[in-house]
Amino acid sequence: MLSEKFTRYPAADNRLLYFTYLPANIYPQVSAGVYIATGIVLSIQAIRSRAQWWQYILAGTAFAEGLGYVFRAICVNNTTFTLYVLMTLFLLLPPNFMALVNYKSVGSIIGESKVNARWFWLRRRFVNWFYFSSDIFSIAMQGAGGGMLTSAKYRDTGKKIVLVGLIVQLFFFACFLATTFYVWTHRAYSVSMGPRDSSPRSAKRKVMFTIVATTALLYLRSIYRVAEFADGYGGKIYSSEWAFYAFDTVIIFAAFVVYILVPLGPHFSRRGSQGAAVLDDSATVASSRSLVEERK
Repeated sequence: MLSEKFTRYPAADNRLLYFTYLPANIYPQVSAGVYIATGIVLSIQAIRSRAQWWQYILAGTAFAEGLGYVFRAICVNNTTFTLYVLMTLFLLLPPNFMALVNYKSVGSIIGESKVNARWFWLRRRFVNWFYFSSDIFSIAMQGAGGGMLTSAKYRDTGKKIVLVGLIVQLFFFACFLATTFYVWTHRAYSVSMGPRDSSPRSAKRKVMFTIVATTALLYLRSIYRVAEFADGYGGKIYSSEWAFYAFDTVIIFAAFVVYILVPLGPHFSRRGSQGAAVLDDSATVASSRSLVEERK
């Protein structure tokens, strides 16, 4: 199948060697512009809300995505080994850093709520370091495997390494979503109000929606990536450019739209934060009673 594609074009065309198809000429430029503009918007939002330092990771991720599409735009007409490796890494790895922001956000909510958690997986230190470490491990696996994919000699090994990194990431995404839903549904956990929030309950609903929605989108994108690498170099998914733009470009951009429309920054601001807002006395009493009953 792959050899048939190569016979239709000059053998020296590196685009077919790396992409297995002739990439479109307009989409990379548009995507680069959109992601760079997204990074600028996220930077302005973070500065205006005086967000914690880790909120700036989102802007950096958007700029990195934009740079990846710049490399892809160059590869459209001049594909080289170095450019393809850079493009692959900058489009494969940056979305993983978006997950770090969500992990840190939930960890901060748990810490500021000061709930005496019975389960270890609901403690701030565990959430911060466990999910952070898992994400770094996944990034390292995908980065190492992604670099090997461009070598014919190590391509199969690289594919297996990337697959392991992606599958590990899917597992921890699922665990994190379970933790997040627990925090969302238990009233003892609260969120600091932003300047546009009408109540602490509204603030929590906004923050948890953003975290769950973006994590779900990242989960869908990872499923596509698993299918792509499992299908193999030259397979139908790998060779379908529309699938890449539909299940990677659009999905990641949708996650950024959620971050922009329902920003996390105002709820994790450096502007004289006094900790999480208490929802109401009845919620506190209810949570205390539930903890006592559990211990019994």
